[in-house]
Amino acid sequence: MDILTWAALSTDEQKAALQRSPLIGDSGLEQRVRAIIDAVASRGDAALKEFNQKFDGFNSANIDSLRLSESEISAASARVSPELKAAIAQAMANIDVFHSAQQFRPIDIETQAGVRCELRSEPIEKVGLYIPGGSAPLISTVLMLALPAKIAGCEKRVLVSPPPINDAIVYAANACGITEIYQVGGAQAIAALAFGTETIPSVDKIFGPGNRYVTEAKRLVSQDGRCTVSIDMPAGPSEVLVIADSDANAQFIAADLLSQAEHGPDSQVILVTDSEPLAQAVNQALESQLAALPRQEIAATALNSSRTILVKDMLEAAQVSNRYGPEHLIIQTRFPRDVLKHIRAAGSVFLGAYTPESVGDYASGTNHVLPTYGYSRAVSSLSLADFSRRFTVQELSAKGLLGLGQAVMTLASNELLDAHKNAVAIRLASLKD
Repeated sequence: MDILTWAALSTDEQKAALQRSPLIGDSGLEQRVRAIIDAVASRGDAALKEFNQKFDGFNSANIDSLRLSESEISAASARVSPELKAAIAQAMANIDVFHSAQQFRPIDIETQAGVRCELRSEPIEKVGLYIPGGSAPLISTVLMLALPAKIAGCEKRVLVSPPPINDAIVYAANACGITEIYQVGGAQAIAALAFGTETIPSVDKIFGPGNRYVTEAKRLVSQDGRCTVSIDMPAGPSEVLVIADSDANAQFIAADLLSQAEHGPDSQVILVTDSEPLAQAVNQALESQLAALPRQEIAATALNSSRTILVKDMLEAAQVSNRYGPEHLIIQTRFPRDVLKHIRAAGSVFLGAYTPESVGDYASGTNHVLPTYGYSRAVSSLSLADFSRRFTVQELSAKGLLGLGQAVMTLASNELLDAHKNAVAIRLASLKD
């Protein structure tokens, strides 16, 4: 990777150094995705089957339904090895523990005498879970979406994934209580969840990471006046930033960088360090480890848009990281928690030499659905709260209205909203009768 000295860069050069992969910028993407969405909205299942053939080479015309039957789910589950089932079970246990601990605690207080205010939470009724397939079927994403949805109490949980769906994806979904599994992926699957088709029901909220087409489709349907659907977050091509000092292990760092680079050609990895010898050692380790990877061509393309940034100290490293706002942040330093004190923007943070990003991807218990493109400066990692909606409740006694009414009427009068004022005044007058 190219090695850049942060202090030697101009303001514009520093900004350029933190730009995402140029593969993300595609002026024609919106138009292509919108055409897919419109086709699904108008032609439903017929359009989905055509897109299955066009994009995935899957002939849906020869199947009875886009939905997997119980027998197909059972058959797929039976083909999964005991070793993989055991790994899934261990991951599920940790994810369940961490997300169950996030259960909402209601608030019920009196803000002043006779004025009772509450904050309540209810599960979102219908959720759609998008699971990437393609060259790297993300079994773990099933666990990250399906378990929180189940724990939160979402009544209808619909899963979609590109055909043919990997057996382990089917098994993991079934283990997490998902019985509605549909063979459709890409932007067309997002459109189906948003608008509904003859087979696939519409949902209230769509979850899950994906490629540029999926990310763009989520954005477009969430802003489409023809449907009412929300999305979890902008979650596109994977990225990692590693903060390391001279004590860090170059082989560990290279392995972490490649673990994200192999996701896709538009993934991005960045190393921020105060040690040029370490930066050189990491480059050497990248070269040797890359040669042994089955997905080396994909990872090599991602590395072309990646770089190392030399900083003067760990405080500046944290500042650079905060400007970038990484999806994943690994802090491999002598005192990682000292660096953590200065971190303000990251999807998920991994501390120390023995905490590879991979553990969060699969089985530590945290959620791996995270904001990318720098959205971690304002958007949080997926949690149990995302599967619920919160609402407030207020209840005033006559005493409460007497104590609060005048303030409300004064504010309403100054905003020139007389009907608001009268709604209080008429009640106060009734209390004098």
